[in-house]
Amino acid sequence: MKKLYFLTTFSILFSTFSFAQTKNDPEAKKILDAVSAKFKTFSTVQANFTYKVENGAGKALSTKTGSILMKGTKYKLSFSGQEIFCNGTTVWNFDKAANEVTINNLDASSGTITPQKLFSNFYDKDFYYTLNGEKKVGAKTVQEIQMTPVDKSKSFHTVYLQIDKAAKTIYSTKVLENAGNRYSYTVNSMKTNIPASDNQFVFDKSKYPGVIVEDLR
Repeated sequence: MKKLYFLTTFSILFSTFSFAQTKNDPEAKKILDAVSAKFKTFSTVQANFTYKVENGAGKALSTKTGSILMKGTKYKLSFSGQEIFCNGTTVWNFDKAANEVTINNLDASSGTITPQKLFSNFYDKDFYYTLNGEKKVGAKTVQEIQMTPVDKSKSFHTVYLQIDKAAKTIYSTKVLENAGNRYSYTVNSMKTNIPASDNQFVFDKSKYPGVIVEDLR
């Protein structure tokens, strides 16, 4: 089953690295700390997003939309014909076109990426970061933070985060690959502390007649 390149981009951003202690901008750290602290106050988060792929010249190659619901370590992600369910221990990746679900254990010690890391302690990794300043995006004032990996063998060289200054949440993320392509994620809307039952984060086979199950646990 195909994996979402969207999640691969998350993995690029938020794989487990050691914390970079030098060359970091204290003003940028204050902003990132505030984002992490704000996220931890939410019992649930529901967000709609746009995922865009561009070439090195800035020409759009692909634009897709999706949604995510998060509750603690649980999440449900819907994106480009796929649904991913995680109850904190098990991950179900459902491909609608193939009517197939792949089941895996979530290995938290392996650096496996979870969408929660986008909104929380993503900067406690091996990145250098600096605050580039503020700018207006529509009615929002965003603060842009530029991040570069300490490990130069990574497949990307720069990450740009835009933080909604008023909301203290991430508005967008852009990854610049060494090969030239750019991958960006933009939050279109977000709701917090909405009711969500635990069974929303578990794949219910009875709701998908004829589904093919590939259990890799």
